[in-house]
Amino acid sequence: MKIFSGSSSGKLTERVCDLLETTPGAVQVLRFSEGNTFVRIGEPVKNDQVYIIQTVGLDANNQFMELLFLVDALRRADAGFITVVMPFFSYAKSDKSEEAGVSIRARVCADALEGAGANRVITIDLHSPQVEGFFRIPLDHLHARHVLAEFLSKRKIPDLVVVSPDSGYAKSARKISELLQCETVICDKTRKGHAEDARILEVIGSVAGKNAVIVDDFSISFGTIAETAKALKERGARDIVAMITHPLLSTAGLKKFDDSVVSELITTDTVAHPGIVGHPKITVVSVAGLIAEAVRANTARAAER
Repeated sequence: MKIFSGSSSGKLTERVCDLLETTPGAVQVLRFSEGNTFVRIGEPVKNDQVYIIQTVGLDANNQFMELLFLVDALRRADAGFITVVMPFFSYAKSDKSEEAGVSIRARVCADALEGAGANRVITIDLHSPQVEGFFRIPLDHLHARHVLAEFLSKRKIPDLVVVSPDSGYAKSARKISELLQCETVICDKTRKGHAEDARILEVIGSVAGKNAVIVDDFSISFGTIAETAKALKERGARDIVAMITHPLLSTAGLKKFDDSVVSELITTDTVAHPGIVGHPKITVVSVAGLIAEAVRANTARAAER
């Protein structure tokens, strides 16, 4: 077993390797002035089971192309089995064609990974779970809710409710509620076109006198969460915390978070976001253990074959 890192997941890969008592494999990645990406695998991998960890997030196009090149380099170096670990897969948001002339980008990416030579994919909290069906190679869809819920449960917050900012995330919110043994509240929102700002229409459930944790898979503009928090405050909620898996906040999104009534943002290290490092109101929980366990399980299965 050998584990390699792309340029977007260096720190997370180091944490995973520490847990597995190994070291990251040697990789060279160069980006030339005209935009071309060059990669080189710096050690033998012939017949090895290899893992390449690369999130596709804050610089999705460059990060995905780099990932394809890394997979191709491993295949050409005769790796025995190549598993792609994408802690965040940005293009999972594009899972259908809702209007004429629109590409289903998640499907294109799935086909590209298979074409480059990937044998398996591991990812965390897909925005659209149906994207699993786009992959003809095996895909392990991991969930960070266990890691996040375990972290939050240690705080023993009284009168806690889990809040889904829209009906689309309600199923996941209920599963988090089960882990935290508390009630679920669901918000109804509307959004115009492809705008990242949303308006909350209704809150389904009681939040008066309760402490609330708003849960979602990711946030860029922080608009939905900020509006949800505002609606909860208007209905008598006390302290409000947000908990998301993938931190993608833009500069404007970070400002909106700072200006909101949300007292803290709890997130993970699936995306290495330089803008949140050291932020006094943002807590980062590592998913390295979740990934390490998946790597152990896959490696053990391969050894049995």
